[in-house]
Amino acid sequence: MPQDVAALRATLSLAPVIPVIVLDDVQKARPLAEALVAGGLPVLEVTLRTPHALQVIEEMAKVSGAVVGSGTVRSPLQMGHSVDAGCQFMVSPGASPRLLEAADGFAIPLLPGIGTPTEAMTASEHGYNFLKFFPAEALGGVKVLKAYASPLSDITFCPTGGIDVVKARDYLALPNVICVGGSWIMPQDAIESGDWRRIEGLAREAAALKKAA
Repeated sequence: MPQDVAALRATLSLAPVIPVIVLDDVQKARPLAEALVAGGLPVLEVTLRTPHALQVIEEMAKVSGAVVGSGTVRSPLQMGHSVDAGCQFMVSPGASPRLLEAADGFAIPLLPGIGTPTEAMTASEHGYNFLKFFPAEALGGVKVLKAYASPLSDITFCPTGGIDVVKARDYLALPNVICVGGSWIMPQDAIESGDWRRIEGLAREAAALKKAA
């Protein structure tokens, strides 16, 4: 079964920026999600890089208006855990054939990651038209995606990795970019101190960024 294009497009179109969240403090999950949603960024990617990531996802999923997904998904087991935790989408840093095939067995869509034209073509052959470009800045950033636009015209990207508010504007100006992923909206010191108002303000600034027409 090919990627659920309609569902993924709907999710990725909700805001120009998807916060990429690395959090292990479950008690801070809900206030962080509330601040991001209040600032206009409802789509939240919680990476499975911390011991309590699934509990963080469960708490964030309780926030009204939040569309929570799992990130750094690398195995079918993690896909199952994502569904059980209440995720509405999944994101992977890569696009191995085993992972793409396993995604067919789950009801929520997967956004696989690619870094080369060959990887993008392989994912496309499996029915994936929306792809994460990662790590975006390390791989050449805007110039590379601009070069992809013509030969890979049927693929739309969500670049992630090394992007800040200034660079985000350049990515979002590209016709083959639907949104970007980033963590600049959630400075570590703001999370540690519980400065949710600051995070809401940064989210509001990011939500105001314009996507390409």
